Amino acid sequence: MRKPYHPHPARAWWIDLANYSRLRRTYTFFMLRELSAVFVAGYAVLLLILAIKSYAGRDDLMEFVAFLDSPGMLVVHAFAFLFSMLHTITWFNLTPKALNLRRGEEKVPPLLIVLPNYVAWLVLSGLIALLFLV
Repeated sequence: MRKPYHPHPARAWWIDLANYSRLRRTYTFFMLRELSAVFVAGYAVLLLILAIKSYAGRDDLMEFVAFLDSPGMLVVHAFAFLFSMLHTITWFNLTPKALNLRRGEEKVPPLLIVLPNYVAWLVLSGLIALLFLV
């Protein structure tokens, strides 16, 4: 009796450079989006540590802020920002696929689902900018 065939994909199945088709680009973008979640979660932990240090006292907070201002951490901030943008934009663009909204018998157009997300994002970003810049 034969054993069933179970192929073992390569570790980098999503980035086959020899056969870099449109499908592979889609997989690569999917993997980058998944990787962005790791950076977003890591940055959230960093912000939680900042909140804990702020309650620990001024000296601890200033020491941690100096650490966050170091050149290596500025690179981490830049990567976290870029991955956060990638994560947010791709999630907003996937929302119509995750939400199957209908109005009667017809589907709600994807633009009507995506657009309020971007509008809310811009409004909240503007309010936060006003709060910290004024």
